[in-house]
Amino acid sequence: MANARALVKRLKSVKNIRKITRTMELIATARFKKAMDRATEAAAYTKKISEIVADLSQVDLKFSHPLLEQRDNPKHVNLLVLTSNRGLCGGYNGGVLRQAVPRLKELRQNEEQTLELEVAGKRGIAFLKFQGYEFERAYTHFEDQPKFSEIEPIAQRYIDGFISGEIDRVEVAYTKFESAGKQTAVLETLLPIGDLMTEEGDETDDEGRNVDYEFLPSAQEILEEIVPAAFKARLFKCFLDAAVSEQIARMVAMKGATENAGEMIRDLSQKYNRARQSQITSELSEIIGGAAALE
Repeated sequence: MANARALVKRLKSVKNIRKITRTMELIATARFKKAMDRATEAAAYTKKISEIVADLSQVDLKFSHPLLEQRDNPKHVNLLVLTSNRGLCGGYNGGVLRQAVPRLKELRQNEEQTLELEVAGKRGIAFLKFQGYEFERAYTHFEDQPKFSEIEPIAQRYIDGFISGEIDRVEVAYTKFESAGKQTAVLETLLPIGDLMTEEGDETDDEGRNVDYEFLPSAQEILEEIVPAAFKARLFKCFLDAAVSEQIARMVAMKGATENAGEMIRDLSQKYNRARQSQITSELSEIIGGAAALE
């Protein structure tokens, strides 16, 4: 009887867990659809503005923008790591940190380079703090719908620092959203923005094209406006990709947990039925034995 009661309690516990994981799966699915729409829209804009900047960089102009400057032996490196505030999302955070930690070790061992580490997400903050890394800034307010107004001050600070010479390189470790079935943890260089041209993939396909632009009011004014805008859009897309990838990872993880809970419920139900059947058989045997003794 005690075994059957223990099985009943465990069965009830697993059913409650299945309800929770199923609910979390549905919530992640709803958030994923909204985040994917935003990421898809931002991808189209980022791709086009990057194409324009790539074309302008190939035009024989007498001037250039400071953000396009390629610096040899960068001494001041900023690394931004994008993780999640919450867990239960499979290997999402682990993938990003596996990209970031080797780079952190490399920069820490290089005495000629100084590192400024910035981390977004409570999971990444806790892990890197446990590993003994010190970071300049930590962000915990980015959720599944990051706003451009929240990202723009960070991007502007990077731009100002790069132009003034305080920053020589900006790198971002995050999960890149490629499709609903494929997300990849990557480490990308966003500044200098010249490296941005090869990140989108499709831009390199049109490498040989020659686009003739007519600049109004002037090429310099257009470059001063469009190059920073391209960088801000690319950084914003990193946050959007991270948000949608997190929801996909959580949706997949919770779906797997729900299915595993269902299998456990079936196994426990079978064990309970066997234990109950054995208990009933034992009780019947005792009754029959008692009746036979009375005769």
